[in-house]
Amino acid sequence: MQKTIDLFFRFLEFLLILLLSAMALMVFVNVIMRYGFNSGINVSEELSRYFFVWLTFIGAVVAFREHSHLGIETLVMFLSRRGRIICMSLSNLVIIICSAIFFWGTWKQFPINASMAAPVTGMSMIWVYGVGLFTGAGMAIIAIERLFRLVTGRVTDEEIAAFAGENQTIEQLAERT
Repeated sequence: MQKTIDLFFRFLEFLLILLLSAMALMVFVNVIMRYGFNSGINVSEELSRYFFVWLTFIGAVVAFREHSHLGIETLVMFLSRRGRIICMSLSNLVIIICSAIFFWGTWKQFPINASMAAPVTGMSMIWVYGVGLFTGAGMAIIAIERLFRLVTGRVTDEEIAAFAGENQTIEQLAERT
């Protein structure tokens, strides 16, 4: 099961690379065409904006899985293991609530966004804003799984250290790969 999850997140990382590359290429070509040939590709402007939205929201899920989001590490570093576990539990509870609200809001807006068309491409705007469903569900699932492992005592010291912002040594990183 863990290999499947890891494979899925590798796919997401590859998707992020594709989105960023396509966005950069479209913007670059459009700049060259605007200044060099006094023309441009309207679709590239719209798609690059949408790719940026997707890049941001998909990247948020990947960053959350890797403990790369902004945290209050200065405070947590000084706490004991028990204090870190309590903070980690509270943090995951807040994330579950916020992700659920985000998912629910996107779900409620689904019919409106599905009926709206993008100005240039004409595609349904749910393709843009629907990524909120993925982000809300993805972050909630990760937080629920972490909270479950915290409650059942299956959380590892490495995860607690990552939550506290403690840097890993090269040896620890080599062991993980």
